[in-house]
Order: sequence, then C-alpha cells, then structure tokens
Amino acid sequence: MFTVREIANALGAEAAGNLDLRIARAAEPQEATADALAMAMSPKYAEALKDGAARVALVWEGADWQAMGLEAAVFVTRPRLAMSGVTQMLDLGQRETAGIHASAVIDPSAKIGANVTIGPLTVVGPDAVIGDGALIGAHCFIGADVTIGKDANLREMVSIGARVSIGDRFRAQPGARIAADGFSYVTPETSGVENARKTLGDQGDTKAQSWVRIHSLGSVRIGDDVEVGANCTIDNGTIRDTVIGNGTKLDNQVHVGHNCRIGNDCLLCGQTGLSGSVDIGDNVVLGGQCGVADNVFIGDRVIAGGGTKILSNVPAGRVMMGYPAVKMDTHTDMYKVQRRLPRLMRDIEALKKAVFK
Repeated sequence: MFTVREIANALGAEAAGNLDLRIARAAEPQEATADALAMAMSPKYAEALKDGAARVALVWEGADWQAMGLEAAVFVTRPRLAMSGVTQMLDLGQRETAGIHASAVIDPSAKIGANVTIGPLTVVGPDAVIGDGALIGAHCFIGADVTIGKDANLREMVSIGARVSIGDRFRAQPGARIAADGFSYVTPETSGVENARKTLGDQGDTKAQSWVRIHSLGSVRIGDDVEVGANCTIDNGTIRDTVIGNGTKLDNQVHVGHNCRIGNDCLLCGQTGLSGSVDIGDNVVLGGQCGVADNVFIGDRVIAGGGTKILSNVPAGRVMMGYPAVKMDTHTDMYKVQRRLPRLMRDIEALKKAVFK
C-alpha cells in the first residue's frame, strides 16, 4: 500500500487533502472502494465518483475535489503519463517465488547473475548469460550462447533461440518466440512467383517445382528497454542478424521476418507483419494489422494507420493509410470519391437516357 503523498511524489504531481490516506489499488470511479485510487482524470469521469466509494482520486488540474466528496486528490496534467506511473507502482506482478526452482534445467556452463528468479521447468542452455535481477517465468527456453541483460522479465513459455543478444530491461509476454528460422526458400529454376513479381501478373513459361530451403545463419539482436508481446515471432537473419533497436515495443502477434532492422522507439501494433529484409527507421508507428512487403524501407517517424499495406518505400515523416499505402489525406479523398460512385453512376444513367431521347 502507498500513501497519497508517496503516489504524488512518485508522479511529480501536486496533491491536496489528507495525504496520509493509504491506497492499495487503482479503480474506475464508479467501481472504486475506500482503499482505491479512482482514475477520474477529466470532468467526464467526475459524475461517476458518486456511484463509487473512493476517498482519493487522480483528477485534472483545477478540479474542485472537495465538491466531489473526496478526502484527497492528486492533480495531473497528462493523464496517460500519470497512469504509467500509477500502474507501475501498483503492479502486483505474477507472484513468482524468488530463486531458482528445483525443476529448472540449467547447463553448468551458463552464467546466472545475482538476484535472478527462474521458474519451474525452465531450460537454460550452454554458455547462456542471464544478467542481474532477471525474472524468468515457468516453462521458458533460453538457448545456447544467449545473452540477456539485467532486469529482464520473461513471462511463462517464452522461447529464445541460440546466439540471441538482448539488452537490459527486456520484457517478453507469454508465448513470445525469438529466433525461429527465417521463411526462406528458392526453386532450382526461375519460379512463377519471380516472373509474376517482375511482370506484375504473368508467370511466363515456368513450371511447378519443389522448394529448396535456405538456412538461417544469422541470429537476433535486441537493444535495451524492448518489449515483445504475447505470441510474437521474430525470425533469425539469413546471413546478418535481425535487429530491434532500443525502446521499441511489439504488440501481441506481431511477426518480424528474417533480416529486418527496426530502429529505436518504434511501436508495432497487434498482428502487424514484416516480410524479410524490411528496414524501419526510428520512432515509427505501425497500426494494427499493418503489412510490409519485403525489402522495403520506412523512414523515421512514419505513422501507418491500422490495416495499411506498405508495398514500396516510405519517406520519413509520412502518415500513411490504405492498400496499397498512400498518404492518409489522399486515402481520405479517395474514400470520399469511392462513396460517391453509386450516385455518380445513377447520374450517368439518367444523362444517357436524356441524350438518347
């Protein structure tokens, strides 16, 4: 539990009222109990406080907290940033038992740092290095020669293949798979796919062939402060490593293909897929279900709306949308015109009748 004073100090925020009240959890205003911090950070949530029993709330600057029936209040200017601080303080985690579980299988050559927790049935391979303060959940697999920095947090059933290098404060959600082989195949002779790509539609005189596997000799390199969502898949590089820069966050079910290079502080939202050899700059945001074709470059600070399919290079700073991706304002204009097509066709039919008469 934390006092109101401790919460305000942690957020760097102003507070008023009884600052010694103790808080055990956060809650929505209408569901808040007496030991909860109500999240009422804009006037539209104030009315809901009457349906709960909160004594303390996060409120907007200048709010009349006493008129809301509160005994104390913490004033915030940027609500979502305040939520980041509050949720970090009140996060109970998964209640893992400290230390190394007896059922964990750890190769004698592995190097385990200080204050590391390793859960049941986890496997740590030869010459792996796990930094200080790491928390490795149950049923995880850490392959040979893997290096993981300090204060990592791997939830249950995370798999990390051989020779992966990961920086400090890495977080992986359940089921993340890092360093699978890349999806790389070739045919003995020129394939229909190759011709279709060149001609944009014609397979030419090619014949059906079996696929020959290209092995993945590269691995994966991940920077500091990276987070990987549940059931993400990150493939090894073919020759060079697949690279993910510092501070980048991957949502659930994101796929990063072989040889991709992702810059710093990027956000890849749920079900986004990158084909092989995609090069992404810094501070790029790809909305949910975005798709990127192979060997495409995306410049710094590009934003792509949900469902966008990027088939060619995108200059820095562009805001993109659609399939194929175009500038968002262009896409909006195209959509408006498309919606007018039925009316336009009716007008053309009426004009044809008039002319024929």
